[in-house]
Amino acid sequence: MASSTEEELEMNKKKVCVVGAGVSGLVSARELRREGHDVTVMEQSGGVGGQWLYDPRTDASDPLGAAGVHSSVYASLRLTSPRDIMGFSDFPFFPRSNDDGDSRRYPGHAEFLRYIRDYCDTFGLMDAVRLNTKVLHVGRPLLDDDGVVTRWTVRYCSSGHGVSEHEAVAEEEFDAVVVASGHYSQPRLPAINGMDKWTRRQLHSHSYRVPDSFHAEVVVLVGFHQSGVDIALELCKVARDVHVVSVKSLEGLTPGVRKAVPRHHNLHLHLQACRSSACARMGRSCSLTARVSSPTPSSTALGTTSRSRSWTREGW
Repeated sequence: MASSTEEELEMNKKKVCVVGAGVSGLVSARELRREGHDVTVMEQSGGVGGQWLYDPRTDASDPLGAAGVHSSVYASLRLTSPRDIMGFSDFPFFPRSNDDGDSRRYPGHAEFLRYIRDYCDTFGLMDAVRLNTKVLHVGRPLLDDDGVVTRWTVRYCSSGHGVSEHEAVAEEEFDAVVVASGHYSQPRLPAINGMDKWTRRQLHSHSYRVPDSFHAEVVVLVGFHQSGVDIALELCKVARDVHVVSVKSLEGLTPGVRKAVPRHHNLHLHLQACRSSACARMGRSCSLTARVSSPTPSSTALGTTSRSRSWTREGW
């Protein structure tokens, strides 16, 4: 015979859709299941992890990043926070005891993705996840006679690659919807004077993966926070020159970055005063160093800021 607690849980049981199988979506799914709810997680990619699911594609048809590749992770990315504080309280992010993987305190992105997958396996979440399932629309809620929300309609495509004439679109009703689709997949681009007239390559860091294609180029890098520093130091190994604009002040640089910059003869920092005409004014008095060269036909403008990948926080 069922106890009163079990009967109460069954009465309060809801059918819940979680959109996105990144960190937020997975922990939401786990907590909802612990409360006895019937949970379905819809994930458009072929695996869990959200932003941490590395995708080597680079939005080649749209290098400014609006073409639809979800992850902004580049190949060399490492965590900026120690693993001690990156894990859940009841599932610590410890290195594996068999030395398999990345045991550093600030590991690479692949190690954190493995942690997310281990989390899924440990708590049996994968049976609730529908991979390659892209949510297209969450419909207006159905109301009862008293105006109370009763059900939500979720429309999705099982292919996970958008809608075409060959892909079936389905709908399903849920008592509640948790939106955990993230906010790092679509870069926000500012309106910069002359940006539409720049005939050379423009690339947002959302679409950056590896430095190979920048060999022997002169590169203008906009922004110098965590990802900007990573990319600048990586580009210095292959590019002819790397000019970093929107540097607010030398005082704002970390001690590690201050030590790293002088070791690269082809890395040039420019004051934020360059603003919208940074590329055109390279070589004038705005430079913080004497090693300034003019852009060549192979030049690239690459925009980046911190982990949000949003140019609007720094501008040109």
